[in-house]
Amino acid sequence: MIKYVALYRTPDDPETFDKNYFGTHVPIVNDTPGLVRTELAKVTRMMVGEPGYYVLAELYFADVESMKAAFKTDPWRASGENLQSWGGMDLVTMFTAEVVSDEGDPL
Repeated sequence: MIKYVALYRTPDDPETFDKNYFGTHVPIVNDTPGLVRTELAKVTRMMVGEPGYYVLAELYFADVESMKAAFKTDPWRASGENLQSWGGMDLVTMFTAEVVSDEGDPL
């Protein structure tokens, strides 16, 4: 299993961010074919490190091939356009990560 992770830094206006992110962006992303699971979390407290994060999004796909195929779909493209339209791209760090067991073996 592989996941696409997006870490959003704390916005200047959290209320507007929430309206745009949860109101428009997340529904578009959730329409992406091949998406197995979406896990969202709001950061409640930073213990160590900067910058301060506000939202973590983890999008799970069965495998790399499924994720790559999802990246070519209309909903995925639309989600990127949506994120850019309200400035979310300025706040986000994105990467992929392979889900592994406690022993480090791929799941």
